[in-house]
Amino acid sequence: MIDSRTRTSTGGAKRHLVVIDMQRAFRQPGEWHIPRYDEAARTIARLAASGLEPVITRFIPDPAEQGSWSSYYDRWRSMRLDPADPVWHIELPDVDARNPIDLPTFSKWGEALADRIPVGEEIILTGVATDCCILATALGAADAGRYVTVVEDACAGQSDAAHDQALSLLELLSPMISVVKSEALLV
Repeated sequence: MIDSRTRTSTGGAKRHLVVIDMQRAFRQPGEWHIPRYDEAARTIARLAASGLEPVITRFIPDPAEQGSWSSYYDRWRSMRLDPADPVWHIELPDVDARNPIDLPTFSKWGEALADRIPVGEEIILTGVATDCCILATALGAADAGRYVTVVEDACAGQSDAAHDQALSLLELLSPMISVVKSEALLV
């Protein structure tokens, strides 16, 4: 549960809803399918409707496949697709997904998010996959001094076990990272 006194003692930190990689590639059947994608999408829509303005991110492959990315795509050959392919489109009903932040990396933490979320403010992470891009983004944001809240029912992993394991790892980094259910934010 989020302790509002802790957030207030940091100057009443503003909250930023960040939606990670809610794209067709992870919703449709295939190698990167996330089984609970639609459940997470419904919860993200409820959070956005509550007044939290979403910042949308999108994984877009770099055709140059620099360094270890070439080996990664050797493993996932079916995902060696053009960055303009519709598989990379955002699929998030009832949420304004215009102007996403596009990055060819697991972590979506970087200059674009840092410019929107000042040090000491809270980043509320949602999206897919808990055990990959959520985990990587949370670690980067916490390292950069942002309070991170991961909304467990607004995220989904490659499996329930992978999702739970990633959340367990993130909980070890409290108070920099908190793991909550959406009800804690919708009060």
